[in-house]
Amino acid sequence: MSNPEALSQAPSIDPGGRAWWRRPGSLCRTVLGSGLLLGLLGAASGCAVGVDAPGARLAYELNTIEVVRDAGPSVVSVRVSAVGEQNERPSGSQRVAGGSGFVVDEEGRIITNFHVVAMAIGETSDDRVDLAPRASLSVSYLGSPEIEHPVRVVGANPDVDLALLELLRPREAPAVAAIPLADSDRVLVGQKAIAIGNPFGLHSSVTAGIVSAVERHQPGLVGIDIPYIQTDAAINPGNSGGPLLNSAGQVVGINNTILAPAGAFAGIGLAVPSNLLREAMQELRAGGLSGLAAAAAQLPDRPRLGLQIGLRVADYPRALREHLGLPAQGVVVTGVSKDGPADRAGIRGPEGAILIDDEPYPVGMDVITAIEGQPVARAIDVQRVVLEREAGDVVTVTLWRDGSETELEIALEVVPVDD
Repeated sequence: MSNPEALSQAPSIDPGGRAWWRRPGSLCRTVLGSGLLLGLLGAASGCAVGVDAPGARLAYELNTIEVVRDAGPSVVSVRVSAVGEQNERPSGSQRVAGGSGFVVDEEGRIITNFHVVAMAIGETSDDRVDLAPRASLSVSYLGSPEIEHPVRVVGANPDVDLALLELLRPREAPAVAAIPLADSDRVLVGQKAIAIGNPFGLHSSVTAGIVSAVERHQPGLVGIDIPYIQTDAAINPGNSGGPLLNSAGQVVGINNTILAPAGAFAGIGLAVPSNLLREAMQELRAGGLSGLAAAAAQLPDRPRLGLQIGLRVADYPRALREHLGLPAQGVVVTGVSKDGPADRAGIRGPEGAILIDDEPYPVGMDVITAIEGQPVARAIDVQRVVLEREAGDVVTVTLWRDGSETELEIALEVVPVDD
């Protein structure tokens, strides 16, 4: 309850948006911003403590301010424009989208998400990514958001949803520092997480929270699992491609997607770990499309095992795993191409399925637990080995079948995709 002697009258608002209260013998001020009271009346001194007073900020706030001050100028807004059909729009209509990105090296190159720029991409080759006809890409910086700087796509890796951009006229862009990458393997649940980006087109917006989980495996853009960093720092459409920073101002992740039934942030944001970017950088700089998805696009001309393995053992409910006696890890063989290499080697697909909560779980099939002696937990573990081989190469596959493990040797062949 207000003390009538402390506040003698209702506050008056001056044209600058500041609210003033009078206290006997002093004039106390606080500042109102966006309807929120940002200052507190000083009880001991008889005057308000101004929000600009250094002692009014907590160490947590000071750290956030420092990180944003240092990293903010290196975060960009990405603008994408393309021509074509989308939903019910006629062919030839202009589509405009946007996202975020950040400067990743001393040459001023910029990292963003592949899905941010995908609609503008046209022809690709081993070392080049061209824009589609009448498509454009540009970025803008914090100090001059109204100025658009044209960029091109150097390289992209759809597996981890990353793309590397390069300024076409670098001398015209602001000179900003690259944001250093952290070791994402050392990220701990509970540590601070700061997101900078352009949600809903709002340039250079900052949100903060914590790391809620690490290695949160979810299918990425092309269906390959990504061990995401989960955060409760608000991420919304337009944040994609922006940095998720730690308290040292280093990038721990690249903001990528949200889990939300309504499409808006509901407390679960996912970021691609920085170490996946570090691993992908050499191929991104080399140019063109890279990664398993790019190689898989050549499947009609690439050797395969001739089987489908989209489901992990870990995807089964625990009670069902125990009932079936499934191994601790592995990928389930959900289909086998007739007369293909796997079929001739004797690999078995499902005999049926058990329905749990309207979700079918295959039973009676083989489970791949290792390939070439390397443990298998996800489909990508198998795909990575196969896509490095040529037709005629033999790979050793370790299978779980009827409660025990066995090994089979399979010679890779070019198998029609429609089989």
